[in-house]
Amino acid sequence: MASAQPTAHAESSVSDNRLVVAISSRALFDMGDSHDLFEREGLDAYRAYQIEHEDDLLKPGVAFPLVQKLLGLNALSGDVPAVEVILLSRNSGDTGLRIFNAIQHYKLGISRAAFTSGAPTSDYIAPFRADLFLSANAEDVGRALRAGVAAATILPSTAPQRSSEQLRIAFDGDAVIFGDEGERVSKEQGLDAFHRNETERWAEPLSGGPFRGFLAALHRLQAAFPAETSPIRTALVTARSAPAHKRVILTLRRWGVRIDEALFLGGRDKGPFLDAFGADIFFDDSPANVESARRHVATGHVPHGVSNL
Repeated sequence: MASAQPTAHAESSVSDNRLVVAISSRALFDMGDSHDLFEREGLDAYRAYQIEHEDDLLKPGVAFPLVQKLLGLNALSGDVPAVEVILLSRNSGDTGLRIFNAIQHYKLGISRAAFTSGAPTSDYIAPFRADLFLSANAEDVGRALRAGVAAATILPSTAPQRSSEQLRIAFDGDAVIFGDEGERVSKEQGLDAFHRNETERWAEPLSGGPFRGFLAALHRLQAAFPAETSPIRTALVTARSAPAHKRVILTLRRWGVRIDEALFLGGRDKGPFLDAFGADIFFDDSPANVESARRHVATGHVPHGVSNL
């Protein structure tokens, strides 16, 4: 008897267990020249340029090393891929051919894509069930965040490529992993009021921020590997310090989420610490912090919370 074919429901169940990352073409590849041409001369000039240069290889973009490491986890996860990367692009299928040529050249395991011919790409994040969306387009990122998806604007960076094979991801705390209630107290009432609030409410878990779901999905992927040999390492890099650290630690414990390293910097510049950690990417809501961080590591700005009002 012939073996039964997988049902659509079974295929969906397998997909639900993957870490799904959606990424824009400008975050994945260096498309600065063609994007500048589009801004100067419009769509027709851009389309002609992309077709003329269809066989010219695109160079890796800021998020390219991150995507390589994410997809590399599939070689360690057995028969079922642990990670899927989806391409979301404002190119058309016609101008997007150059992008897929580059994907094939670099042997990236990306097979699913949406090309929207200039329309926002964020509408396709939910149907693809993405846990994270990375884009160079701040408008698309904002739409994704408002829809409840972890999303960040990938910023230009001069950071060196990391030689480690281990995937290292760092997060800010308030307004990224957690809600921004603490930042609101600090901004409206001052730092002393913030510390007093966190000390008095130490036993009350913090609310979840826009990256709580992505952190949980990443934790599930980490849990598939022995902790001592895990190919993934995470870090919380926060401006908090004692006594405001206790509520953070107890909240993560309540959530059942593993963070490998926790750096409570008390307002120190995060860049050198991220460099020491060797982050492949760092997520922060503060425009000032991301400007500092992107000189050291690839950085995603999360335009969420009181710091972005």
